[in-house]
Amino acid sequence: MPVVILRAPLKDLAGGNRELRLGGADVRAVIRSLESSWPKTIGWILDDQGRVRQHVNVFLNGERVREDAKVGADDTIHVLASITGGA
Repeated sequence: MPVVILRAPLKDLAGGNRELRLGGADVRAVIRSLESSWPKTIGWILDDQGRVRQHVNVFLNGERVREDAKVGADDTIHVLASITGGA
Protein backbone atom coordinates (compact mmCIF):
# COMPACT_ATOMS: atom_id res chain seq x y z
CA MET A 1 0.00 0.00 0.00
CA PRO A 2 1.23 3.51 -0.75
CA VAL A 3 2.46 5.75 2.06
CA VAL A 4 0.65 9.07 2.54
CA ILE A 5 2.62 11.81 4.30
CA LEU A 6 0.64 14.63 5.88
CA ARG A 7 1.66 17.97 7.36
CA ALA A 8 -0.29 20.19 9.76
CA PRO A 9 -3.20 20.86 9.85
CA LEU A 10 -4.03 17.62 8.00
CA LYS A 11 -1.78 15.59 10.27
CA ASP A 12 -3.73 16.85 13.27
CA LEU A 13 -7.05 15.96 11.61
CA ALA A 14 -5.73 12.43 11.03
CA GLY A 15 -5.19 11.76 14.72
CA GLY A 16 -1.67 13.19 14.75
CA ASN A 17 -0.46 10.67 12.16
CA ARG A 18 2.22 12.02 9.86
CA GLU A 19 2.51 8.82 7.79
CA LEU A 20 -0.30 6.44 6.89
CA ARG A 21 -0.47 3.38 4.64
CA LEU A 22 -3.69 3.59 2.64
CA GLY A 23 -4.99 1.58 -0.29
CA GLY A 24 -6.23 2.85 -3.64
CA ALA A 25 -5.53 2.62 -7.36
CA ASP A 26 -5.27 6.39 -7.87
CA VAL A 27 -4.76 9.50 -5.75
CA ARG A 28 -8.51 10.08 -5.39
CA ALA A 29 -9.09 6.55 -4.05
CA VAL A 30 -6.22 6.88 -1.59
CA ILE A 31 -7.59 10.21 -0.31
CA ARG A 32 -11.08 8.69 -0.04
CA SER A 33 -9.50 5.92 2.06
CA LEU A 34 -7.94 8.61 4.28
CA GLU A 35 -11.33 10.31 4.62
CA SER A 36 -13.00 7.01 5.48
CA SER A 37 -10.44 6.25 8.20
CA TRP A 38 -10.21 9.84 9.47
CA PRO A 39 -13.56 11.64 8.87
CA LYS A 40 -12.20 14.99 10.13
CA THR A 41 -10.15 15.17 6.90
CA ILE A 42 -13.27 15.13 4.69
CA GLY A 43 -13.39 18.19 2.46
CA TRP A 44 -9.87 19.36 3.21
CA ILE A 45 -8.14 17.75 0.22
CA LEU A 46 -10.88 16.87 -2.27
CA ASP A 47 -13.79 19.10 -3.24
CA ASP A 48 -17.40 17.99 -3.78
CA GLN A 49 -16.54 16.77 -7.30
CA GLY A 50 -13.64 14.65 -6.05
CA ARG A 51 -10.94 16.97 -7.39
CA VAL A 52 -7.90 18.14 -5.43
CA ARG A 53 -8.69 21.57 -4.00
CA GLN A 54 -6.92 24.56 -5.48
CA HIS A 55 -5.06 25.37 -2.24
CA VAL A 56 -3.74 21.80 -1.82
CA ASN A 57 -0.71 20.29 -3.52
CA VAL A 58 -0.38 16.53 -3.94
CA PHE A 59 2.95 15.01 -4.90
CA LEU A 60 3.42 11.43 -6.05
CA ASN A 61 7.04 10.33 -5.67
CA GLY A 62 8.10 13.99 -5.75
CA GLU A 63 6.06 15.02 -8.80
CA ARG A 64 2.97 17.23 -8.49
CA VAL A 65 -0.13 15.32 -9.63
CA ARG A 66 -3.90 15.55 -9.77
CA GLU A 67 -6.52 13.19 -8.36
CA ASP A 68 -6.53 10.79 -11.32
CA ALA A 69 -2.82 9.89 -11.09
CA LYS A 70 -2.33 6.12 -10.80
CA VAL A 71 -0.72 4.91 -7.58
CA GLY A 72 1.42 1.84 -7.02
CA ALA A 73 1.96 -0.16 -3.84
CA ASP A 74 5.46 1.28 -3.25
CA ASP A 75 4.59 4.92 -4.00
CA THR A 76 4.76 7.87 -1.64
CA ILE A 77 2.13 10.62 -1.66
CA HIS A 78 2.82 13.95 0.05
CA VAL A 79 -0.20 16.18 0.75
CA LEU A 80 0.62 19.84 1.42
CA ALA A 81 -1.76 22.70 2.04
CA SER A 82 -0.62 25.89 0.31
CA ILE A 83 0.21 28.89 2.44
CA THR A 84 -1.67 31.96 1.28
CA GLY A 85 -2.33 35.43 2.50
CA GLY A 86 -0.35 38.57 3.03
CA ALA A 87 -0.76 42.09 1.82
